Amino acid sequence: MKRSLANSKSIGLVLSGGGVRGMAHIGLIKALKEHQLEVTAVSGSSVGALVGALYSNGNSTDEMLAFFKETPLFKYNFFTINKPGFLDTDRYFSIFKGYFPEDQFEALEKELFVVATDLQAGKEKLFSSGALIKPLLASAALPPVFSPVDIDGVLYADGGIMNNFPKEYLPDTVDFVIGSNVSIAGYVEKKGLKNALQLAGRVTGLMIYASGKDKLRNCDLALEPTELEDIGVLDKTGIEKAYEIGYEHASRVLETILSRE
Repeated sequence: MKRSLANSKSIGLVLSGGGVRGMAHIGLIKALKEHQLEVTAVSGSSVGALVGALYSNGNSTDEMLAFFKETPLFKYNFFTINKPGFLDTDRYFSIFKGYFPEDQFEALEKELFVVATDLQAGKEKLFSSGALIKPLLASAALPPVFSPVDIDGVLYADGGIMNNFPKEYLPDTVDFVIGSNVSIAGYVEKKGLKNALQLAGRVTGLMIYASGKDKLRNCDLALEPTELEDIGVLDKTGIEKAYEIGYEHASRVLETILSRE
């Protein structure tokens, strides 16, 4: 039996990876605020970790969108030949420092749980205390576009590789869990599977989706706007559209649920 959202004392939020589609998470946060629903703990992977950090930091939804619009994805002087990746992820540190000047999990207003992938040991790693920015960079460092991030001598990359929907890290004190998944695995036409790159992308997407679908279903409230399918994972022109899709979808769902309680 699903628990009551309106009467919940502590709300946990799980935010999946999914690149630009993750702007839908920001739309959800806007809808939550409009319904006076306050989240106490956030767990996220990849772009979900970034959105979760900005939300936990007290940034407005406008400031969150500005962060993603203003942070360059492919800046010519960020390209590297000395690291395994097209872009040097460490070059983004100064940009993140502008938003998180204290660079500490403890400085955030909400509990935050960030997942990254330990490339050497082949396992996921949870970060929830101490230095903040490097774990965020690591969690969103999608190979082979972004280089891995060295933290205490270990190379870390995108959290979505091992755990794209880290629901299990929310604390036991949370009595209502909202899950937001933007890694959509809908139907693909044959023309979308014509070459090796398309095939690899499809297989990876299906594997990521399969690993998190049961956890999404076990949330008290699960959000998965299928309209995001047409937005490319690294297509910055889709930022505003993904945000609007997330907001409209979450608003409809929240209004329906709260009207029944």
